[in-house]
Amino acid sequence: MSARRAEAVRPGDEGVPARTPASPPGTPADPAGIRRSAGRDLDAATLHAVLRLRSDVFVVEQACPYPDVDGQDLAPGTEHVWHVGDGAVRPGELVAVAAALRVLREPGGSAAPRRVGRVVTAATARGQGLSSVLMTDVVERHGHVDLVLDAQAHLEHWYARFGLERVGEEYLEDGIPHVPMRRRGRPG
Repeated sequence: MSARRAEAVRPGDEGVPARTPASPPGTPADPAGIRRSAGRDLDAATLHAVLRLRSDVFVVEQACPYPDVDGQDLAPGTEHVWHVGDGAVRPGELVAVAAALRVLREPGGSAAPRRVGRVVTAATARGQGLSSVLMTDVVERHGHVDLVLDAQAHLEHWYARFGLERVGEEYLEDGIPHVPMRRRGRPG
């Protein structure tokens, strides 16, 4: 991908950073290991690694068959954020993705809420704080607008560490208890 293409902003992608350049991986929870890309700018190897990680955890490990590939990963305004961890490439992959999440822009323009979802960490990378680093990054960059998410209920207190508050009743999604959460935007 050329530098010019990475810097181009397509309609709907305003505020979504261009793909961050690769750099040597830091220590596992080091923010230097964070990578970001607008969905439409992801290369095939990275998109495959992110989707496979999500499938391995959400579909296989959690025994929850559901359509993870939902058409939102490449939609305008979608941002993918991932961490390379220790830089180890999982078998069958070409790039390192140890933890990932995505941020969707809700309808309503640049002041619209951002929906955080698909927060996932590889089994071999858990306990290193990678998802915390990703969530901190999202709050720092998007915290001026409301952040919303549907958390698995057992993770409600973990998300509260980032300023998210429960805003509704617990419900079942694909057989797993979830709670709606929101962090009010803080200008500045």
